[in-house]
Amino acid sequence: MKRTMMSLIGVTVALAAVTGVAAVTGPGDGAGDAPRGGTRLPVQRSALLCPAPTSSEVGETAYTAFAPKGAAPGADGKKGTAQLLPAGTVKDTGGTGDGKDKGKGGKNGKGGKGGAADSAAGQAVPPRDTKPVVPLQQAGRPVTTTTDRPDAPALVGTADGPLAPGWTVQQTTSVAAGAGRGLLGLGCTTPDTTFWFPGVSTATDRQDYVHLTNPDSAPAVVDLELRGKDGALAGSAGEDISVPPHTTVPVLLSTLTNTPTTNATLHVVAREGRVGAAVQASDGKLGSDWLPAAADPSPSVVLPGVPKDATSVRLVALAPGESDADLKVQLATPTGMITPAGVETLHLKSGMTTAVDLKDLTKGEAGSLVLTPSDSGSKVPVAAALRVTRGKGAKQEMAFIPATRPVEKRATAVDNRGKDATLSLVAPEKGKDAKVKVTASAGSGGGTPVTKTYTVKGGTSLDVAPPRPTGLKGSYALTVEPESGSGPVYASRMLARPQGGVLAFTVQPMPDDRGSVLVPTAGQDLSVLTD
Repeated sequence: MKRTMMSLIGVTVALAAVTGVAAVTGPGDGAGDAPRGGTRLPVQRSALLCPAPTSSEVGETAYTAFAPKGAAPGADGKKGTAQLLPAGTVKDTGGTGDGKDKGKGGKNGKGGKGGAADSAAGQAVPPRDTKPVVPLQQAGRPVTTTTDRPDAPALVGTADGPLAPGWTVQQTTSVAAGAGRGLLGLGCTTPDTTFWFPGVSTATDRQDYVHLTNPDSAPAVVDLELRGKDGALAGSAGEDISVPPHTTVPVLLSTLTNTPTTNATLHVVAREGRVGAAVQASDGKLGSDWLPAAADPSPSVVLPGVPKDATSVRLVALAPGESDADLKVQLATPTGMITPAGVETLHLKSGMTTAVDLKDLTKGEAGSLVLTPSDSGSKVPVAAALRVTRGKGAKQEMAFIPATRPVEKRATAVDNRGKDATLSLVAPEKGKDAKVKVTASAGSGGGTPVTKTYTVKGGTSLDVAPPRPTGLKGSYALTVEPESGSGPVYASRMLARPQGGVLAFTVQPMPDDRGSVLVPTAGQDLSVLTD
């Protein structure tokens, strides 16, 4: 029996190193150092999922893939693979996703329990082709491709070997006109079993679709729950949604409830299997963008990268547990922490979504929002996101900034071109300065990497035009790495690409890429023991 137990321990250690699923680091878990007797190893396999980008006839999507060079020490010369493959899709889930269809979805057309589940359980349509997308063959240089297909599929894929640690893929879609116009950017997501999306809407002026993508060979079963200012939305139904293997299911959120709600929170739970999830939001006046999942609920949250010319900022937050939360609301600016006038504190009732309009929060000076417990001893977790608007009148454009994880080892943002990128860094804890190394990779078409170091004083934020590779051709990647002894740091990247006078933009959070795992070291060979 003792021999068997030791064999199982040995297998667990080996699987941790190969799959990267054991002891994956997370925020606040002491990820900076390996525990006594443990070893930090690069993951050997990563998975990413990209939702279908747009159904617009005037949209163009760029896919960019990248793996940081040197992320797998000792792997120089070794080969790995990294590629995405088209996924199938399930139709008839409440419209087209481009802002044209206000249908209620489902067989009964009422958006009740049968409507959402039945429509999501419709027949899966296989992809039109199975050609790999943005296959990556070497670390350190991004690969990019574009498509203008209105039926471009969702993508599922994996990276292994030296390309697995830090493998990053972004899809950036430009839609020049129509209800779904705008610049839509999304870092493709890792599969998981639970996601929080503060900031969704089921109001008549918004069309929000959650895209559920199953990367595995067995079906996934997903529950969707919407919470408004009074708790679960009346008539809210989204149980038992079946997501077939290697398939994506888009669900129009307004079909899940008979209560139109401007500010809501979506909770996605995979009861069987795992999925990738992202919300595509389209507003008749403010354009469209992706709303990524917020970081796992935590007592303190950071929302980095509110642009200096934001004309409207709306905070949406939820305390999903059984206790209320009282929070201090602060804006980290280049000179220190300030408290927004009239919004010094925020009270969140348990299970109820709270929305606060912060108006022109930054007032010409870029910053990052920091929410901390009013009582320093409180451990009540919260989830939060911002809807940020730039421009005025008919030329407004929105984007979303969810709470994000800190950068503990490394984070990457790709598809930077020319001078369209702004890097936001925030060190939210006073007295704990952050020192980070930022590397601009070689360009997809050529160029030489450039590295620059930034220091962010504790309690402040820093917005900079990031370094660019020398002799840049094509797009490039930005990699952020805190130096040894650095204080906590959070990051995001904004892309700004004007469209006909509209300040089109999109913001991607830059959480730690979790490209390494902590593997316990066996302290004793128990196989020498007798039964």
